[in-house]
Amino acid sequence: MPYLLSAGRFLYVIIFFLGLALGSFLNSWIWRARENIRIIHGRSMCPNCRRQLTWYENIPVLSYLFLWGKCRTCRKPIPYHFTFVEVGTALLFVFIAWKNINSPVIIPAHFFRDIVFSILLIIIFVYDLLYQEILPEVIWFGVAAGLAFNLYLGMSVWAMLFGALAAGGFFFFQFAVSKGKWIGGGDVRLGAMIGIWLGWPLILVALIIAYFVGAIASLFLLILKKKTLASATPFGTYLALGTFMAMFWGQQIMQWYIKLLM
Repeated sequence: MPYLLSAGRFLYVIIFFLGLALGSFLNSWIWRARENIRIIHGRSMCPNCRRQLTWYENIPVLSYLFLWGKCRTCRKPIPYHFTFVEVGTALLFVFIAWKNINSPVIIPAHFFRDIVFSILLIIIFVYDLLYQEILPEVIWFGVAAGLAFNLYLGMSVWAMLFGALAAGGFFFFQFAVSKGKWIGGGDVRLGAMIGIWLGWPLILVALIIAYFVGAIASLFLLILKKKTLASATPFGTYLALGTFMAMFWGQQIMQWYIKLLM
């Protein structure tokens, strides 16, 4: 028994460090996608002076701490969100591993689905938060991945279709009525993607959480005078958070809500 416990802890440590490494890669990919630089072109570089980083400047989290959050050459601050993405990705990986390992039946496809979906949600969350944009290529890849995983795992085609129509149609209606002022085309595509991921009726949980979190965050920023009523809102960020919560706790939330109504 002690041997199994030690092996389990060691597995989580490995997964944590793999998450850190992937988080570092996602930071690089997100920045390069914005700057239109292909990921295969050269090693990681400073986002300010564009100097290529040495290996010891490219260690997740530790390099940021050792360099006091500044580039060794230009001395300009390294964006703090780099570290948050690295640590956040690592913690999410550990959580996904724990959730799947402790499920009644361990299904490898569930684990890989959760990992792939979470990676895409991290990209959407961060990119929309930073740049108020949702990359189409991420959405189309997510649609293909969602269809492949869900069909393999036995989700009904009708559940995916109704989910996509419900969320995508809901956002398209807002887009058409406001002529693109309330939400963008990226939100419409994102709605269809997560509708395929979650299916009907679980997509409703993601939408409710997204609007609730978005309203709270917007109110908080208005109070702090960081935003105005006319400011753009990164709704993709809130929708990514709502989708993640619906993936893991959606059924429990729906059951709780039904009991509340009875």
